[in-house]
Amino acid sequence: MRSSRQLPAVIAVLLALPAIADAAEGPVAPAVAALPWQFEWNARLRQESVDDDAFARDASATTLRLRAGLRLHWATGFSALIEGEGIAAAGDSYNSGANGEVERPTITDPEGAELNQAFVAWKGTRAGATLGRQRLQFDNQRWIGNSGWRQNEQTFDALSVDWQLVPALALRYAWLGQVHRVNGDQALDPLARQRDLSTHLFNLGWKAEAQQWVGYAYLHDDNDVASASTATYGARWTGARLHEGSGFGWTLEAAHQRDYADNPLSFSHAYWLIEPTFAAYAVTYRAGWEHLGGNGVHALQTPLATLHAFNGWADKFTTTPPGGLEDRYLGAGGKLGRAANTGKYSWAVSWHDYRADTEVAATDSHYGNEWDASFGFPVHGPVNGLVKLADYHADSFARDTRKVWLQLEWAQ
Repeated sequence: MRSSRQLPAVIAVLLALPAIADAAEGPVAPAVAALPWQFEWNARLRQESVDDDAFARDASATTLRLRAGLRLHWATGFSALIEGEGIAAAGDSYNSGANGEVERPTITDPEGAELNQAFVAWKGTRAGATLGRQRLQFDNQRWIGNSGWRQNEQTFDALSVDWQLVPALALRYAWLGQVHRVNGDQALDPLARQRDLSTHLFNLGWKAEAQQWVGYAYLHDDNDVASASTATYGARWTGARLHEGSGFGWTLEAAHQRDYADNPLSFSHAYWLIEPTFAAYAVTYRAGWEHLGGNGVHALQTPLATLHAFNGWADKFTTTPPGGLEDRYLGAGGKLGRAANTGKYSWAVSWHDYRADTEVAATDSHYGNEWDASFGFPVHGPVNGLVKLADYHADSFARDTRKVWLQLEWAQ
Protein backbone atom coordinates (compact mmCIF):
# COMPACT_ATOMS: atom_id res chain seq x y z
CA MET A 1 0.00 0.00 0.00
CA ARG A 2 1.04 3.61 -0.52
CA SER A 3 1.00 4.28 3.23
CA SER A 4 3.42 1.46 4.03
CA ARG A 5 5.84 2.55 1.27
CA GLN A 6 6.08 6.02 2.81
CA LEU A 7 6.70 4.81 6.37
CA PRO A 8 10.53 4.54 6.10
CA ALA A 9 10.68 8.10 4.84
CA VAL A 10 8.66 9.54 7.70
CA ILE A 11 10.71 7.55 10.25
CA ALA A 12 13.85 9.10 8.75
CA VAL A 13 12.32 12.56 9.14
CA LEU A 14 11.51 11.87 12.80
CA LEU A 15 15.04 10.66 13.56
CA ALA A 16 16.55 13.71 11.86
CA LEU A 17 14.42 16.29 13.68
CA PRO A 18 16.42 16.45 16.96
CA ALA A 19 19.64 17.11 15.07
CA ILE A 20 18.00 19.76 12.88
CA ALA A 21 16.42 21.53 15.84
CA ASP A 22 19.57 21.26 17.99
CA ALA A 23 21.54 22.99 15.26
CA ALA A 24 19.10 25.90 15.48
CA GLU A 25 18.75 25.90 19.26
CA GLY A 26 22.34 25.34 20.39
CA PRO A 27 23.65 22.91 23.04
CA VAL A 28 21.21 20.84 25.07
CA ALA A 29 21.33 19.75 28.71
CA PRO A 30 22.95 16.43 29.66
CA ALA A 31 20.80 13.32 29.26
CA VAL A 32 18.48 12.40 32.09
CA ALA A 33 20.02 9.60 34.13
CA ALA A 34 16.83 8.07 35.49
CA LEU A 35 14.11 6.30 33.54
CA PRO A 36 10.92 7.45 35.28
CA TRP A 37 7.65 5.72 34.52
CA GLN A 38 4.36 7.50 34.95
CA PHE A 39 1.10 5.55 35.23
CA GLU A 40 -1.95 7.33 33.79
CA TRP A 41 -5.59 6.32 33.87
CA ASN A 42 -9.14 7.57 33.60
CA ALA A 43 -12.58 6.02 33.62
CA ARG A 44 -16.01 7.02 32.40
CA LEU A 45 -19.39 5.52 33.32
CA ARG A 46 -22.24 6.56 31.05
CA GLN A 47 -25.91 5.79 30.56
CA GLU A 48 -27.29 6.83 27.16
CA SER A 49 -30.95 6.54 26.14
CA VAL A 50 -32.23 7.08 22.59
CA ASP A 51 -35.84 7.43 21.44
CA ASP A 52 -35.80 7.58 17.62
CA ASP A 53 -39.15 7.54 15.81
CA ALA A 54 -37.51 5.63 12.93
CA PHE A 55 -37.37 2.56 15.20
CA ALA A 56 -40.14 0.67 16.96
CA ARG A 57 -37.82 0.01 19.92
CA ASP A 58 -35.74 2.44 21.96
CA ALA A 59 -32.06 2.04 22.76
CA SER A 60 -30.39 2.10 26.16
CA ALA A 61 -26.67 1.62 26.81
CA THR A 62 -24.88 1.59 30.16
CA THR A 63 -21.16 1.45 29.43
CA LEU A 64 -17.95 1.73 31.44
CA ARG A 65 -14.74 2.81 29.75
CA LEU A 66 -11.35 2.32 31.44
CA ARG A 67 -8.25 3.77 29.81
CA ALA A 68 -4.79 3.19 31.27
CA GLY A 69 -1.25 3.74 30.08
CA LEU A 70 2.42 3.92 30.96
CA ARG A 71 4.48 6.94 29.94
CA LEU A 72 8.27 6.78 29.89
CA HIS A 73 10.65 9.77 29.81
CA TRP A 74 14.30 9.25 28.95
CA ALA A 75 17.26 11.25 27.68
CA THR A 76 16.50 14.87 26.87
CA GLY A 77 13.06 15.50 25.42
CA PHE A 78 12.32 11.87 24.53
CA SER A 79 9.22 10.05 25.76
CA ALA A 80 6.99 7.12 24.91
CA LEU A 81 3.44 6.12 25.75
CA ILE A 82 1.60 2.83 25.53
CA GLU A 83 -2.09 3.03 26.39
CA GLY A 84 -4.95 0.59 26.21
CA GLU A 85 -8.66 0.88 26.81
CA GLY A 86 -11.50 -1.46 27.56
CA ILE A 87 -15.26 -0.90 27.30
CA ALA A 88 -17.85 -3.02 29.10
CA ALA A 89 -21.63 -2.80 28.68
CA ALA A 90 -24.54 -3.86 30.85
CA GLY A 91 -26.91 -5.53 28.39
CA ASP A 92 -27.39 -5.37 24.63
CA SER A 93 -30.37 -3.01 24.30
CA TYR A 94 -28.73 -0.91 21.60
CA ASN A 95 -27.06 -1.23 18.22
CA SER A 96 -23.35 -0.83 18.88
CA GLY A 97 -22.38 -1.53 15.29
CA ALA A 98 -20.82 -4.80 16.46
CA ASN A 99 -23.66 -6.68 18.19
CA GLY A 100 -26.18 -7.01 15.34
CA GLU A 101 -29.04 -5.29 17.23
CA VAL A 102 -30.15 -3.46 14.08
CA GLU A 103 -33.79 -3.12 15.21
CA ARG A 104 -32.69 -0.50 17.76
CA PRO A 105 -31.09 2.94 17.34
CA THR A 106 -27.31 3.12 17.13
CA ILE A 107 -25.17 4.06 20.12
CA THR A 108 -21.58 3.78 18.94
CA ASP A 109 -20.03 2.52 22.18
CA PRO A 110 -19.19 -1.13 21.43
CA GLU A 111 -17.73 -3.51 23.98
CA GLY A 112 -14.10 -4.50 23.52
CA ALA A 113 -10.49 -3.94 24.45
CA GLU A 114 -7.82 -2.51 22.20
CA LEU A 115 -4.62 -0.53 21.95
CA ASN A 116 -5.51 3.16 22.03
CA GLN A 117 -2.13 4.89 21.75
CA ALA A 118 1.46 3.69 21.30
CA PHE A 119 4.06 6.23 20.26
CA VAL A 120 7.53 7.62 20.75
CA ALA A 121 8.00 11.38 20.88
CA TRP A 122 10.68 14.02 21.04
CA LYS A 123 10.20 17.61 22.15
CA GLY A 124 12.72 20.43 22.05
CA THR A 125 12.37 24.11 22.84
CA ARG A 126 11.15 25.01 19.35
CA ALA A 127 10.12 21.73 17.71
CA GLY A 128 8.66 18.34 18.48
CA ALA A 129 7.59 15.15 16.75
CA THR A 130 5.52 12.08 17.56
CA LEU A 131 5.56 8.77 15.69
CA GLY A 132 3.03 6.00 16.24
CA ARG A 133 -0.60 5.61 17.21
CA GLN A 134 -1.69 8.91 18.69
CA ARG A 135 -4.48 11.35 19.44
CA LEU A 136 -4.63 14.31 17.03
CA GLN A 137 -6.63 17.52 17.45
CA PHE A 138 -6.32 20.42 15.00
CA ASP A 139 -7.87 23.81 15.85
CA ASN A 140 -11.53 23.30 16.89
CA GLN A 141 -11.49 19.68 15.56
CA ARG A 142 -13.88 20.51 12.71
CA TRP A 143 -11.60 18.70 10.27
CA ILE A 144 -9.22 16.63 12.42
CA GLY A 145 -10.09 15.36 15.91
CA ASN A 146 -10.29 12.39 18.26
CA SER A 147 -14.09 12.18 18.72
CA GLY A 148 -13.48 12.18 22.45
CA TRP A 149 -17.19 12.07 23.31
CA ARG A 150 -17.41 8.42 22.30
CA GLN A 151 -16.15 5.81 24.73
CA ASN A 152 -13.69 4.50 22.12
CA GLU A 153 -11.91 7.56 20.79
CA GLN A 154 -10.51 8.01 17.29
CA THR A 155 -6.74 7.70 16.99
CA PHE A 156 -4.26 7.73 14.12
CA ASP A 157 -1.13 5.84 13.10
CA ALA A 158 0.82 8.91 12.16
CA LEU A 159 3.89 11.06 12.18
CA SER A 160 3.09 14.51 13.58
CA VAL A 161 5.50 17.44 13.74
CA ASP A 162 5.15 20.79 15.52
CA TRP A 163 7.55 23.64 14.84
CA GLN A 164 7.55 27.09 16.46
CA LEU A 165 9.08 28.99 13.56
CA VAL A 166 9.06 32.31 15.45
CA PRO A 167 7.31 33.15 18.75
CA ALA A 168 4.04 34.08 17.00
CA LEU A 169 4.14 31.57 14.11
CA ALA A 170 3.67 27.80 14.46
CA LEU A 171 3.64 25.07 11.82
CA ARG A 172 1.92 21.73 12.30
CA TYR A 173 2.32 18.82 9.91
CA ALA A 174 1.03 15.26 10.11
CA TRP A 175 1.18 12.28 7.84
CA LEU A 176 -1.59 9.75 8.53
CA GLY A 177 -1.10 6.11 7.63
CA GLN A 178 -4.25 4.75 9.29
CA VAL A 179 -7.27 5.96 11.23
CA HIS A 180 -8.76 3.79 13.99
CA ARG A 181 -12.40 4.80 14.20
CA VAL A 182 -14.78 5.02 17.15
CA ASN A 183 -16.70 1.93 15.97
CA GLY A 184 -14.00 -0.35 17.37
CA ASP A 185 -12.13 -3.41 16.12
CA GLN A 186 -15.22 -5.66 16.25
CA ALA A 187 -17.52 -3.55 14.05
CA LEU A 188 -19.47 -5.71 11.62
CA ASP A 189 -18.54 -3.38 8.76
CA PRO A 190 -14.74 -3.69 8.25
CA LEU A 191 -14.59 -0.16 6.83
CA ALA A 192 -16.06 1.17 10.08
CA ARG A 193 -13.15 -0.29 12.08
CA GLN A 194 -10.23 1.45 10.44
CA ARG A 195 -9.09 2.90 7.11
CA ASP A 196 -5.69 2.82 5.42
CA LEU A 197 -4.69 6.34 4.47
CA SER A 198 -1.94 8.35 2.86
CA THR A 199 -3.07 11.73 4.18
CA HIS A 200 -1.00 14.91 4.59
CA LEU A 201 -2.10 17.68 6.95
CA PHE A 202 -0.58 21.19 6.92
CA ASN A 203 -1.60 23.84 9.45
CA LEU A 204 0.11 27.23 9.86
CA GLY A 205 -1.03 29.47 12.72
CA TRP A 206 -0.09 33.00 13.74
CA LYS A 207 -1.06 34.48 17.13
CA ALA A 208 -1.16 38.16 18.00
CA GLU A 209 -2.47 38.89 21.51
CA ALA A 210 -6.12 37.72 21.56
CA GLN A 211 -6.31 36.95 17.84
CA GLN A 212 -5.23 33.95 15.78
CA TRP A 213 -5.03 33.40 12.02
CA VAL A 214 -4.73 29.86 10.65
CA GLY A 215 -4.24 28.62 7.11
CA TYR A 216 -4.53 24.93 6.34
CA ALA A 217 -4.36 22.31 3.60
CA TYR A 218 -5.69 18.84 4.38
CA LEU A 219 -4.91 16.35 1.60
CA HIS A 220 -6.90 13.27 2.56
CA ASP A 221 -6.17 10.12 0.54
CA ASP A 222 -8.33 7.16 1.60
CA ASN A 223 -6.74 3.98 0.23
CA ASP A 224 -9.78 1.84 1.12
CA VAL A 225 -12.57 4.09 -0.21
CA ALA A 226 -11.30 6.17 -3.12
CA SER A 227 -14.50 8.23 -3.30
CA ALA A 228 -13.76 9.55 0.22
CA SER A 229 -10.48 11.21 -0.84
CA THR A 230 -10.63 15.02 -0.68
CA ALA A 231 -8.40 18.08 -0.70
CA THR A 232 -9.53 20.87 1.63
CA TYR A 233 -7.93 24.32 1.70
CA GLY A 234 -9.04 26.96 4.15
CA ALA A 235 -8.38 29.85 6.52
CA ARG A 236 -9.65 30.60 10.02
CA TRP A 237 -9.66 33.81 12.08
CA THR A 238 -10.58 33.89 15.77
CA GLY A 239 -10.33 36.67 18.30
CA ALA A 240 -11.83 38.48 21.24
CA ARG A 241 -11.96 41.97 22.72
CA LEU A 242 -12.65 41.46 26.41
CA HIS A 243 -12.38 43.69 29.45
CA GLU A 244 -12.66 41.97 32.82
CA GLY A 245 -14.31 38.99 31.17
CA SER A 246 -16.88 40.95 29.18
CA GLY A 247 -16.90 41.87 25.51
CA PHE A 248 -17.10 40.53 21.98
CA GLY A 249 -15.46 37.60 20.23
CA TRP A 250 -15.61 36.09 16.77
CA THR A 251 -14.78 33.10 14.61
CA LEU A 252 -14.67 33.38 10.82
CA GLU A 253 -13.66 30.46 8.64
CA ALA A 254 -13.86 29.65 4.94
CA ALA A 255 -12.69 26.58 3.04
CA HIS A 256 -12.95 24.85 -0.31
CA GLN A 257 -13.11 21.08 -0.76
CA ARG A 258 -12.65 19.17 -4.00
CA ASP A 259 -11.98 15.62 -5.16
CA TYR A 260 -8.41 14.39 -4.65
CA ALA A 261 -6.04 11.53 -5.46
CA ASP A 262 -7.85 8.59 -7.09
CA ASN A 263 -11.37 9.80 -6.32
CA PRO A 264 -13.57 8.79 -9.28
CA LEU A 265 -16.02 11.62 -8.55
CA SER A 266 -15.70 15.26 -9.53
CA PHE A 267 -16.99 17.94 -7.13
CA SER A 268 -16.25 21.32 -5.64
CA HIS A 269 -17.86 22.45 -2.37
CA ALA A 270 -17.65 25.54 -0.19
CA TYR A 271 -17.49 25.70 3.58
CA TRP A 272 -17.90 28.69 5.85
CA LEU A 273 -18.50 29.44 9.50
CA ILE A 274 -19.55 32.78 10.99
CA GLU A 275 -19.84 32.86 14.79
CA PRO A 276 -19.93 36.10 16.79
CA THR A 277 -20.00 35.88 20.59
CA PHE A 278 -20.69 38.21 23.49
CA ALA A 279 -19.62 37.57 27.09
CA ALA A 280 -21.06 39.26 30.17
CA TYR A 281 -21.61 38.25 33.82
CA ALA A 282 -19.92 34.84 33.36
CA VAL A 283 -22.19 33.91 30.43
CA THR A 284 -21.10 33.65 26.80
CA TYR A 285 -23.78 34.09 24.13
CA ARG A 286 -23.20 32.98 20.58
CA ALA A 287 -24.90 32.99 17.20
CA GLY A 288 -23.64 30.97 14.27
CA TRP A 289 -24.06 30.07 10.63
CA GLU A 290 -22.19 27.02 9.36
CA HIS A 291 -22.41 26.09 5.69
CA LEU A 292 -21.40 22.69 4.27
CA GLY A 293 -21.93 22.80 0.52
CA GLY A 294 -23.76 20.14 -1.49
CA ASN A 295 -24.89 19.80 -5.09
CA GLY A 296 -27.75 17.34 -4.64
CA VAL A 297 -25.58 14.33 -5.50
CA HIS A 298 -22.54 14.81 -3.28
CA ALA A 299 -21.73 17.07 -0.32
CA LEU A 300 -18.72 18.30 1.64
CA GLN A 301 -17.61 15.74 4.23
CA THR A 302 -15.42 15.81 7.36
CA PRO A 303 -14.65 12.10 8.02
CA LEU A 304 -11.69 12.71 10.37
CA ALA A 305 -13.44 15.31 12.55
CA THR A 306 -14.84 15.22 16.07
CA LEU A 307 -18.34 15.01 14.65
CA HIS A 308 -20.48 15.03 17.81
CA ALA A 309 -19.37 18.58 18.64
CA PHE A 310 -20.95 20.01 15.48
CA ASN A 311 -24.47 20.31 14.05
CA GLY A 312 -26.30 19.13 17.16
CA TRP A 313 -25.79 16.41 19.73
CA ALA A 314 -28.48 14.19 18.23
CA ASP A 315 -25.83 13.28 15.59
CA LYS A 316 -28.19 13.48 12.63
CA PHE A 317 -25.62 15.11 10.36
CA THR A 318 -22.37 13.23 11.03
CA THR A 319 -22.55 12.46 7.29
CA THR A 320 -23.57 15.56 5.34
CA PRO A 321 -26.68 14.90 3.21
CA PRO A 322 -26.24 15.16 -0.61
CA GLY A 323 -28.04 18.50 -0.56
CA GLY A 324 -25.48 19.95 1.85
CA LEU A 325 -26.26 21.57 5.19
CA GLU A 326 -27.01 25.05 6.49
CA ASP A 327 -26.84 25.07 10.30
CA ARG A 328 -27.98 28.35 11.88
CA TYR A 329 -27.82 28.33 15.65
CA LEU A 330 -28.05 30.30 18.89
CA GLY A 331 -26.47 29.30 22.17
CA ALA A 332 -25.34 30.32 25.63
CA GLY A 333 -23.19 28.80 28.32
CA GLY A 334 -21.07 29.55 31.33
CA LYS A 335 -19.67 28.58 34.72
CA LEU A 336 -21.35 28.57 38.13
CA GLY A 337 -20.31 28.00 41.72
CA ARG A 338 -19.26 29.86 44.85
CA ALA A 339 -16.30 29.79 47.23
CA ALA A 340 -14.37 26.51 46.82
CA ASN A 341 -16.65 25.47 43.94
CA THR A 342 -16.16 28.62 41.86
CA GLY A 343 -16.25 27.70 38.19
CA LYS A 344 -16.78 23.99 38.83
CA TYR A 345 -20.39 23.92 37.59
CA SER A 346 -20.90 24.41 33.86
CA TRP A 347 -23.99 24.73 31.70
CA ALA A 348 -24.82 25.15 28.02
CA VAL A 349 -27.95 25.41 25.90
CA SER A 350 -28.33 25.80 22.14
CA TRP A 351 -30.90 25.78 19.35
CA HIS A 352 -30.22 24.73 15.73
CA ASP A 353 -32.18 25.23 12.54
CA TYR A 354 -31.12 22.90 9.71
CA ARG A 355 -31.68 23.48 6.00
CA ALA A 356 -30.32 22.14 2.73
CA ASP A 357 -27.82 24.04 0.61
CA THR A 358 -29.41 22.56 -2.53
CA GLU A 359 -32.90 21.08 -2.73
CA VAL A 360 -33.01 17.43 -3.76
CA ALA A 361 -35.94 16.47 -6.04
CA ALA A 362 -39.22 17.47 -4.39
CA THR A 363 -37.82 17.28 -0.86
CA ASP A 364 -38.42 20.28 1.38
CA SER A 365 -35.20 22.21 1.96
CA HIS A 366 -35.94 22.47 5.71
CA TYR A 367 -34.45 19.44 7.46
CA GLY A 368 -35.59 20.18 11.02
CA ASN A 369 -34.48 21.85 14.25
CA GLU A 370 -32.94 20.81 17.55
CA TRP A 371 -32.56 21.82 21.19
CA ASP A 372 -29.46 20.78 23.15
CA ALA A 373 -28.61 21.32 26.82
CA SER A 374 -26.00 20.13 29.33
CA PHE A 375 -25.06 20.61 32.98
CA GLY A 376 -21.70 19.56 34.44
CA PHE A 377 -20.97 19.35 38.17
CA PRO A 378 -18.31 18.10 40.61
CA VAL A 379 -19.10 14.93 42.57
CA HIS A 380 -16.08 14.24 44.76
CA GLY A 381 -12.37 14.79 44.24
CA PRO A 382 -11.45 13.81 40.68
CA VAL A 383 -14.99 12.61 39.89
CA ASN A 384 -17.24 14.86 37.79
CA GLY A 385 -20.81 14.38 36.64
CA LEU A 386 -22.70 15.40 33.51
CA VAL A 387 -26.35 15.50 32.45
CA LYS A 388 -26.94 16.14 28.77
CA LEU A 389 -29.84 15.97 26.33
CA ALA A 390 -30.66 16.47 22.66
CA ASP A 391 -34.13 16.87 21.11
CA TYR A 392 -34.30 16.79 17.31
CA HIS A 393 -37.59 17.66 15.57
CA ALA A 394 -37.60 16.41 11.99
CA ASP A 395 -39.21 18.15 9.04
CA SER A 396 -37.92 16.56 5.82
CA PHE A 397 -34.81 14.73 7.09
CA ALA A 398 -34.67 11.66 9.38
CA ARG A 399 -37.22 11.30 12.21
CA ASP A 400 -37.83 12.90 15.59
CA THR A 401 -35.11 11.82 18.02
CA ARG A 402 -34.51 12.38 21.72
CA LYS A 403 -31.27 11.48 23.54
CA VAL A 404 -30.38 11.68 27.24
CA TRP A 405 -26.98 11.06 28.82
CA LEU A 406 -26.03 10.59 32.49
CA GLN A 407 -22.29 10.39 33.08
CA LEU A 408 -19.61 10.09 35.76
CA GLU A 409 -15.95 10.54 34.88
CA TRP A 410 -12.80 9.85 36.92
CA ALA A 411 -9.56 11.50 35.86
CA GLN A 412 -6.20 10.98 37.59
